[in-house]
Amino acid sequence: MTGDRSVRVEALMGTVVTVDVRGPAASGAAVERALQGFFEALHAAERVFSPWLAESEISRISDGRLDLADASPDVRFVLSACDHLRMVSGGAFDVRGARADGRLDPSGFVKGWAIEEAARHLDDAGLRDYGINAGGDILVRGDAEPGTGTGWRIGIRDPDDSRRVVRVLKVRGQAVATSGLYERGAHIHDPRPGPAVAASNDASLTSLTVVGPSLGWADAYATAAFVMGGNALDWVGGRPGYGALAVDARRRLHEPLTRRPLHGHREHRADPHRRRAGSSSPAR
Repeated sequence: MTGDRSVRVEALMGTVVTVDVRGPAASGAAVERALQGFFEALHAAERVFSPWLAESEISRISDGRLDLADASPDVRFVLSACDHLRMVSGGAFDVRGARADGRLDPSGFVKGWAIEEAARHLDDAGLRDYGINAGGDILVRGDAEPGTGTGWRIGIRDPDDSRRVVRVLKVRGQAVATSGLYERGAHIHDPRPGPAVAASNDASLTSLTVVGPSLGWADAYATAAFVMGGNALDWVGGRPGYGALAVDARRRLHEPLTRRPLHGHREHRADPHRRRAGSSSPAR
């Protein structure tokens, strides 16, 4: 920690989460309390939603030990949002079909949503300039250099060469989520009937990045669009407020040229609580 920057890193939710707070307000007891609250909220979400913990609500629903009607409001909201995603994606995003064993796994939405929820601790502490990176899924507020209005520079890594960046995005007040092959190989499977996503297919994608106001929805859209392959960019472009770029198996970069830039500078604070009360989706 320095006077104008505070960074905290923890391993949880199957990845490494880094919070980087910038500006004159980046140090002090209030910031430490906010960071502690942020990570405690993520640990709490992991205990509820992890499909790998036997006593999580998700595992108990999968096992038939908990009826959905008796689940917590957060679980009911998340699964409702996931059902909506399955419908609008034509089954490319399906929390009931993503795993070979057929068990419920809403991780493709939960991680981003939980980070947005937890970030309220930072907002409530008056922090206006920060970036959160959870295994390559990113949420930023304000500026990396506070007061400049320049936002944050986010590099999209080449899925075939970790030393190379294929695109640098300028983002302010938005989320960036990437799905791809990367180190883990073909870990994203097509839950729809038919063959799984294959990196060896020249028409398939090796990386797809979505930018938009909500990390939860951007993450889920990236997962669904990556599975879709060829029409992914058009599909994401049909989600109001979201845009995408992709790298295909031939290492060609694809990004829509006619849509508004992906680096919009309007500050947008996603409000998952409001959506929970009103609609299962921010954009239909």
